[in-house]
Amino acid sequence: MTGGPDNLSAPAWARGAGWGQAFFQGVKRLPSTPVLVVICTFIGFGALARETGLTLGQAAFLNFIMFALPNQVVLVDQIAHGATLATAFFAVLLAGVRLLPLTVSLMPLLNAERASLKWRLPLMAHFIAITVWVESMRRLPQIPSNLRVPYFFGFGLALMAATLLGTVLGYSLSANVPTSLAAVLLFLTPIYFFLSLIIVVQTHMDKAAIILGLILGPIFFFLMPGFDLLLAGLVGGTLAYGGARWAGKRD
Repeated sequence: MTGGPDNLSAPAWARGAGWGQAFFQGVKRLPSTPVLVVICTFIGFGALARETGLTLGQAAFLNFIMFALPNQVVLVDQIAHGATLATAFFAVLLAGVRLLPLTVSLMPLLNAERASLKWRLPLMAHFIAITVWVESMRRLPQIPSNLRVPYFFGFGLALMAATLLGTVLGYSLSANVPTSLAAVLLFLTPIYFFLSLIIVVQTHMDKAAIILGLILGPIFFFLMPGFDLLLAGLVGGTLAYGGARWAGKRD
């Protein structure tokens, strides 16, 4: 049974629904704008993987073990430049650090503190990438708490299927996909994330963090390339948080 408060703003399908229905509703998000954006970006990744010398099986395997696209691109780039295993590992680790705040902010919506869900935590974390986080933050609050996990898994698996489809298409059509177009396709996901982030922000602190990130990003790109996104997010977010706390104490 779902709690009373959870049902106040619940979508029609969620009233009386079980885990199977919630999972199917997540899968039904497959033909949607975010998923189409993901397919297009992974077409670019498939073309990049083939140009780098990876087999289709290797490119598809990366989709299973490394769900977030930037991490895959970083790894492929390291392979293309003949980097050592340790160097590639460190580069991918730095690229993945940005997902930690997303995971921390999303887990409470999934009721991750419940003992019965503890064993699912690593699996749920594996599906957290930019598109999944944005859609989950938009839709999970309206879904009854006991249905959020199956809905999340349904959408996550549907998105993984979309990444595989895009990779296969890009790999197969790489001879007809110019390098410049592949680069543009890869850039669609960060554009989508930025626009979606503007939509979901709710507090002045969130807005300040975005503005500071936009200002600090280019500065750190010239000062410390390779660490620019990490530093822009860390410094911008810290300043925004500190400013919000200071303003709160003044009030």
